[in-house]
Amino acid sequence: MNIKSPEAFRTISEVSKDLSLPQHVLRFWETKFIQIKPIKRGGGRRYYRPEDVKLLKGIKSLLYNDGYTIRGVQKVIKENGTRQLLELNQKSNSFTDDKKNIKNSSNQNHLSQHNLSDIKRKKLINVLDDLVQLKKKLDT
Repeated sequence: MNIKSPEAFRTISEVSKDLSLPQHVLRFWETKFIQIKPIKRGGGRRYYRPEDVKLLKGIKSLLYNDGYTIRGVQKVIKENGTRQLLELNQKSNSFTDDKKNIKNSSNQNHLSQHNLSDIKRKKLINVLDDLVQLKKKLDT
């Protein structure tokens, strides 16, 4: 078996095997995350740089371990950049704890920026009451 150095480029089949993901998923992620840019050679053969593989590992972890949606991961990358995603990947194989802490602190900051007026708050309370009543009817 031929073992490549960590700096070597990887084919899509090698990355697919390393990440336990089908090749079509990697190709799909290329369309959703502009940060994933494998080098394409003649015939469209893809070669992933080590940074691409690390980024793919981070995206996989956010999607599969932390429960993010594709749009959620796009937002994380937009807000924090890929560098932080790569750094977290080097520190830990799991993003769960670090990302939850970052997500919770950003949610608290985000929530503190939005103050509801009394009118909107009352409307929301009325909608919530209506939903509770409907749920009760459905349960009986």
